[in-house]
Amino acid sequence: MLQRYLFRFITVILFQVFSFSLVRAQAPVTYTGADIQQAIAKLNVVGTALYVAAHPDDENTRLIAWLANEKLLNTGYLSLTRGDGGQNLIGPEIREQLGVIRTQELLQARRLDGGKQFFSRANDFGFSKDWQETVRIWNKEQVLADMVWTIRKFRPDVLITRFSPEPGGTHGHHTTSAILAVEAFSAAGDKNRFPEQLKTVAVWQPKRILWNTSSFFYGQNQKFDETGKVIVDVGEYNAALGKSYGELAALSRSMHKSQGFGSSGARGSAIEYFENLKGDKATKDLFEGIDLTWKRVPGGEKISQQIVKINANFNAAKPAASVPELLKLRLALQALPAAYYRDLKLTELDTIIKACLGLYLEAVAAEPTSNPGAPLPLTIEAINRSDIPVQWQKMTVLPTGKDSTLNINLANNQPLVLKSKLQIPATTPYSQPYWLQKPGTTGMFRVDDPNLIGRPENAPAATVVCAVTIGMQPFTFTLPVVYKRTDPVAGEVYRPFEITPPVFVSMREKVFVFADDQPKPVTVRVKAGQATVAGDATLAVPTGWRVEPARLPFKLTQKGEEINFTFTVYPSKNQSDGELRATALVDNKTYQQSLVQINYTHIPTQTLLPVASARVTKLDLKIKGHQIAYLMGAGDEVAASLAQIGYSVTMLQDADLNAKDLTKFDAVVLGVRAYNTHDQLKFLQNQLMDYVKNGGTLVVQYNVNNGLVTNQLGPYPLTLSRDRVTDETAPVQFLNPQHPILNSPNKITAKDFEGWVQERGLYFANSWDKNYEAVLTAHDPGEPAQNGGLLVAQYGKGYYVYTGYAWFRQLPAGVPGAYRLFSNLLALGKK
Repeated sequence: MLQRYLFRFITVILFQVFSFSLVRAQAPVTYTGADIQQAIAKLNVVGTALYVAAHPDDENTRLIAWLANEKLLNTGYLSLTRGDGGQNLIGPEIREQLGVIRTQELLQARRLDGGKQFFSRANDFGFSKDWQETVRIWNKEQVLADMVWTIRKFRPDVLITRFSPEPGGTHGHHTTSAILAVEAFSAAGDKNRFPEQLKTVAVWQPKRILWNTSSFFYGQNQKFDETGKVIVDVGEYNAALGKSYGELAALSRSMHKSQGFGSSGARGSAIEYFENLKGDKATKDLFEGIDLTWKRVPGGEKISQQIVKINANFNAAKPAASVPELLKLRLALQALPAAYYRDLKLTELDTIIKACLGLYLEAVAAEPTSNPGAPLPLTIEAINRSDIPVQWQKMTVLPTGKDSTLNINLANNQPLVLKSKLQIPATTPYSQPYWLQKPGTTGMFRVDDPNLIGRPENAPAATVVCAVTIGMQPFTFTLPVVYKRTDPVAGEVYRPFEITPPVFVSMREKVFVFADDQPKPVTVRVKAGQATVAGDATLAVPTGWRVEPARLPFKLTQKGEEINFTFTVYPSKNQSDGELRATALVDNKTYQQSLVQINYTHIPTQTLLPVASARVTKLDLKIKGHQIAYLMGAGDEVAASLAQIGYSVTMLQDADLNAKDLTKFDAVVLGVRAYNTHDQLKFLQNQLMDYVKNGGTLVVQYNVNNGLVTNQLGPYPLTLSRDRVTDETAPVQFLNPQHPILNSPNKITAKDFEGWVQERGLYFANSWDKNYEAVLTAHDPGEPAQNGGLLVAQYGKGYYVYTGYAWFRQLPAGVPGAYRLFSNLLALGKK
């Protein structure tokens, strides 16, 4: 029996705005006196820096923390991709779902280190050894346009790349990010490049672009030369934060949990090196020759003097005492001509004044989701925790635009709770992440609205705009509508409010594999997204396939209620594949969205609405030995895929790895990265080897060579490397065509390596004992053969297999040849 392996948690996360004020996700932000004083000091720094790299987790969090909190600069990180092509150490999500997780992890990191987050439309299609391959798969001009757009909007004085623009020695995405950054550096200031952007933004030319280099980028045989490099110590201690920037950076980097990047804080001097790439050269300081004061803003000299005075007189115990002078500063800023920094600092100042007042504003929906055209009760809370007069004049609920005139004085520490109702317009779009709303390509997401490009996530599905008067000045504060509940253990738990369809359809599996001509039951789940919904469920099949019945009626009375229907799918006569698509027909409207919710404690709950489809494959397949044991590693769907083709799969825990208990299984399979994630395997390795010695078959999928719990992965020595074959179309040759793996029970041919996705394999072995036999060889264009992707050794009466081929991608994708070859691995030694 297959036991599903899922990591799921209640969503409770940390959030940061000015410095290190942490509250739960989606909750209104509150500030300490130290936070506010840090923000006031930042008002007097007029400068911006933008860090550029390829993926989530590429960024230098220590440098970003130092720029944002020590230099008090407007600091951003542009990640060209969302990390969809990586692996996942915390759960089974890959591709688009992993990209959503890594997007939120980046946002959490920025909330901790003080930076802002941007993205391009580039899709992380997986590891690339060659930057030229990267720009062939990405749409280079679109990615470059997105980078120019971000530069023109964010207006950085200095651009910093994580990687060198010189090709070689790293991920192709890495090199491409730097090459395009250098090109974007010049293009952003050229009115002839991407002129369509100039309807919204102006050209902008940064002062310089530098490479944030280090000895890490030089080989063991190369000496790191500091000559000509800008040297900066970013290891200072910030008393207001109570942390060094190394400690703050570790908290930020530890948000990349899906990649296993938990980090320890560092204290003391920390040197960063920078190499000039283009623009005015710096020698001692990243911002040489750049005026970071209000002198760069016409009429701004007096502004600086006001800020200095406010900061000097600020009392962290009584922040409201600074509000009168802050209001004078606001009038002075408003009197300046409209400009980038004038508007930016006005936004920052409004938040500071709100923080000084202890002004708490919150809009909470009665439910976490609602539907277009439906009414939604709201609860709005407001409290002014100061003696400064605050009048709440008007409230506007969006997207309806409904106004309510209030004219209510918010007395000191007297809470006000209002009830309202949001009538959601029937045309309101669903809360699907904007970059996933329309199909893209292998290399690019499709985003039709140019104003969305660069944004890390969707705008809130609904907002409440509060017009208030403070000291006779009008303010506008926009509140995202959120949902919260009280958990008996976690207390207040927040999540985003979202717009969803009135009904969802889904299938339990993503792939249905038919190993013979027998029909299979396919369960379609219908879930109510609103109270009282009725219609018909259908299941479409490819040409040449057949489904019974044609449709099934349903009626659900309560929101969240579910019903399962079983359709019988008959496969085609010959080997073929295609798509199943589930549909709900309600009031002559077709709904095909499924509901996917991603819940982890370190990020807000994420809701995705993908089309309810599944790949269907008819295979020419034989299997030997049906009882399979599976020990999950970092998380994959291989076990579920094996169950699809008739294996009986038992999920193991560490305590189950006892040789006498394993003898009933025809084969034992270790999931991806098992030796990176199961500490107990270093103690249980002998039991696994005894199982092999006594006649069992053990299949070990890829492990990362760094961080192994034991170096003794097999019965004989073998060494893992970082070698991989990234081209999924790379030819695969047979080193021993007579080997049982290639012949029994399925005859493997070159055709079985067609249709593979993303990559052939990764973390191949690069040296091994003579008792192992290499069965396959493949290589990327222009590279030497990689023979260490599939090693087999006979040990005692059984067989041991190490395989770096990417089964965790191929089997869930329904690749026919991958199923045939993996079945042969499991059949080793079976008569």
